[in-house]
Amino acid sequence: MTGCQEPPVVTANGTKVLSSPVTAPYSEGDDIPATAFMAHDEVYNPESVIPPQCYTKTDGVNNPCYACHQSYDDKKRPNMLRDGNLQGAYEFSDLGFKNHWKNLFKDRSELIANISDQDITNWVNQDNYTPLIEKLKADPNWKGEITPIENLAFPEQAFDEQGFAKDGSGWVAFNYKPFPSTFWPTNGSTGDVMIRLADAFRETSGRYSKDVYLANLSLVEMAVKGLDTITTPEISESQIGTDLNGDGVLSRITKIKARQYYVGDANSIKLAHELYPENTEFLHTVRYIGVDEQGNIFNAPRMKEVRYMKKHNFKSKQSLGAAYYREAKEKAFENYPQTLYLGDQGINNNFGWTLNGYIEDKEGQLRPQHEQELAFCNGCHKTIGSTYDQTFSFARKVEGKLGWGYIDLKAMTDVPNKGETQGEFLTYMMRVGGGDEFRQNQEMLMRWFNSDGTVNKQKVKSATNLYELITPSKERALALNKAYKTIVDEQSYLFGRDATLVEAKNVLQQVDDSQHPLEPEHRYVWDMQLEWQQE
Repeated sequence: MTGCQEPPVVTANGTKVLSSPVTAPYSEGDDIPATAFMAHDEVYNPESVIPPQCYTKTDGVNNPCYACHQSYDDKKRPNMLRDGNLQGAYEFSDLGFKNHWKNLFKDRSELIANISDQDITNWVNQDNYTPLIEKLKADPNWKGEITPIENLAFPEQAFDEQGFAKDGSGWVAFNYKPFPSTFWPTNGSTGDVMIRLADAFRETSGRYSKDVYLANLSLVEMAVKGLDTITTPEISESQIGTDLNGDGVLSRITKIKARQYYVGDANSIKLAHELYPENTEFLHTVRYIGVDEQGNIFNAPRMKEVRYMKKHNFKSKQSLGAAYYREAKEKAFENYPQTLYLGDQGINNNFGWTLNGYIEDKEGQLRPQHEQELAFCNGCHKTIGSTYDQTFSFARKVEGKLGWGYIDLKAMTDVPNKGETQGEFLTYMMRVGGGDEFRQNQEMLMRWFNSDGTVNKQKVKSATNLYELITPSKERALALNKAYKTIVDEQSYLFGRDATLVEAKNVLQQVDDSQHPLEPEHRYVWDMQLEWQQE
């Protein structure tokens, strides 16, 4: 891609012209901090939608790209991107050939050494979510969403056994398989995801009904995954007034069949193949790695980020097709990615979703992300071929009844992806050549790989559960927490959010013609959905 012009920053009220480049008090050659770019409203990286992982050296054989870039032979899919050709291709703009994620190339060993184990443990065990909610509620000028969940920092207090928030807020946590491999605890973060449907999906005749809500949540899962039947926690068809299993009798059931319409007050809304209904919300917390004295790993109370999505506009498959075409046309005309900013509400991804996010300030309090920091979100939640309605986690939920409840790595094993027979994480490690995209997680290499660099298949297959497979040692967990804390101190998120301990070796700083393309046998067709019935 050549001839690109300096991109405008698009706002909800029109186009905002970029200010002049950062100057005083910095001189040429100075290492300008990320905060200066934001303070001067100077765009640091117009190609921030290219994630750091896209600069991984493949050496012609190592392919982490397939997890995002796919070309399905399924004309029913609303995701029409078909971008499998991007696996290992480095098809960036001229500006994108330079890797702007310079935090990847910073050795943090000395900075980490200055933080004690006790100090970082105290840090990660603090609740910074509740103060965020209190601050937003108290701000009369705040125009964005407010998403309180009582005791969210301590999940065992926040949710019941089926994942329903105990505060009656309507949020429901679900158990899903973490996406490989950025979201594996061994690579820096823990996390969770909650879903909430609009009031009509939770009520019948204007009154809340858990039976209605469970049924509609299950129907959403069926629609997104393209299922014909699904198991559910026990539901009373009599309370709903609808025969959900097709046996002609209203009774208490634990399985429902696919149907054309949702139930309760949403009974006029049709299910749409692989699409969520309008006003579906997701809340995703990215947390530090909790670790106790015995080395047990858990989701820490302190959150690195709180991420929010709301489907503000339902788009049909045809409308989505037009949106994908528009994106392709913009790229063909060599334009940089455009981001529509909505002020306090976040950004519009132009596919029907509003995205917003909060990240730690220097004191560790969660703050709204700056426009440039938010633009990063479009890299994953806009146009990549593997997503389901621009999302990841819900398509990876443990299927049916067993998947309703807070994420529990000990309750899952390494099941295969749809259409495959070998465990997903085993397959990933074999295709990538490591336990992370960058092939630099030495602990994973020592645990699960042979001395010749090949995966020890039998050892991986013998892992009791996902917890055993993808959680770090106490020592690594503490080091990763410290590494990220130094990024917080710097407020250098524009330069990368990956908690790397030392300089990345298998990542390109500059893309050039010397990069060996992936060999055809190392390109893969893959579906992020999972064969849970084989568990």
